[in-house]
Amino acid sequence: MTTLVVQDEVAEERHRFIEKLTPYLFISPWILGFLFFTLGPLIFSFIMSFYDWPVVGERTFVGLQNYQVMLTEDPLFWDSLWITVKFGLFFVPFNVILGLLLAVLLNQKVIGTGFFRTIFYLPSVISGVALVTIWAWIYSHEYGILNFLLGLAGIEGPNWLGDPNWSLLAIVIASLWGLGGTMLILLTGLQSIPKELYEAAKISGVPAWARLVYITIPMLSPMLLFTVITSIISAFQQLTIALLLTGGGPLESTYFFAMYIYDNAFKYFEMGFAAANSWVMFLIILALSMMVLKSSSAWVYYEGEMKKTEANDD
Repeated sequence: MTTLVVQDEVAEERHRFIEKLTPYLFISPWILGFLFFTLGPLIFSFIMSFYDWPVVGERTFVGLQNYQVMLTEDPLFWDSLWITVKFGLFFVPFNVILGLLLAVLLNQKVIGTGFFRTIFYLPSVISGVALVTIWAWIYSHEYGILNFLLGLAGIEGPNWLGDPNWSLLAIVIASLWGLGGTMLILLTGLQSIPKELYEAAKISGVPAWARLVYITIPMLSPMLLFTVITSIISAFQQLTIALLLTGGGPLESTYFFAMYIYDNAFKYFEMGFAAANSWVMFLIILALSMMVLKSSSAWVYYEGEMKKTEANDD
């Protein structure tokens, strides 16, 4: 009798163990992928940043020398960082604001909205090479359609990709062409806002602009916070369009920080120095993201928190 009881306890213990293990087996592909393709390379790149790590040759530990050279002796670091900051100052607000305006327009109940949602989202899934090819044709100083349209209006179009005064703006416009992802995120947020709020506002005679300012934007603020942070990350990681469209020129006017890292790694083969560059980029993005998150308490509205506050007041 005692043996049967022990066997039942062992079987029950094994069953409980299998039940606990099963969820981890389902997520094990993600865990393995994260360990081998995200966390592992991150740790490895951090170690590399303290070495003189050529592609071929002996690797030498240099401590903080890569960081010291980058911050104090390499003017390209500061130049590329400043160009990236300027790009971000244009790209981030326009990406969020235009994405919001498109989302509001496409949230209207009119015929053909599904078609236009697809059209506006489509550029965001086009490959970078195809995107650059299209914009190279558009920006061409000799036969580009943009300058052709400006010519019809009596305006002499600039050399978009050959003039340092216009090249950064050209990259901003080409990058904004793929704001369909931002639009889709905000559109999803708009559709989750209770319709009763708008109906009550209409009955009270609240104009459309006031409904946008006092209902739509506050209710959408968590999504706006997310898009601001992702836009900042995207701005600092800008590489493909500038690399293929201008190559960093003219006169390094579009030489972004990501291109600086790319050149150090794959042009000059200084992997340790490039790893240090990458970690500085990570720290800058982290600092900016934390600043945005810190400020969010002043402008982000969470309905659940508001309800909790009201309940405490009662």
